[in-house]
Amino acid sequence: MTRQDPASALLALDNQLCFAVYSAAHALNRAYKPLLAQLGLTYPQYLALLILWERDGQRVGEIGARLMLDTNTLTPLLKRLEAMGLVARRRSAEDERQVLISLTEKGSAMRARAAAVPPEIFAATGCSLDDIVRLRTELAALRERLDAGSDAR
Repeated sequence: MTRQDPASALLALDNQLCFAVYSAAHALNRAYKPLLAQLGLTYPQYLALLILWERDGQRVGEIGARLMLDTNTLTPLLKRLEAMGLVARRRSAEDERQVLISLTEKGSAMRARAAAVPPEIFAATGCSLDDIVRLRTELAALRERLDAGSDAR
């Protein structure tokens, strides 16, 4: 067995945090895909609906901020949800530049069916609840530190 030089170890794919996060995200998306297909949703559509199920009647900008998506990316997604009859888009009476997104009756009703998704994902991870909470907390903290670091540059 040959000893790896420091530069090679530094650049080895399996030593990269970014690849561990990237590949885990892909695996997680693969686990979600069949569950969301039963609902007729994509993963980004599901995330947008989660936000509206928390609090209905939000501005596009609020949804975009929560999902970390710009309006140009979010608007087509919301238009597809509207075409599916899950949300309604309307201009704000106070400020016509603002578009409000509200759940339709069909969108609200989908919440009950979507409630089956998180337990399935939890089971697929094979992790304990404590492990999931700890991992989610650590990843959120990592994201915040990275965002703060990029803001400082």
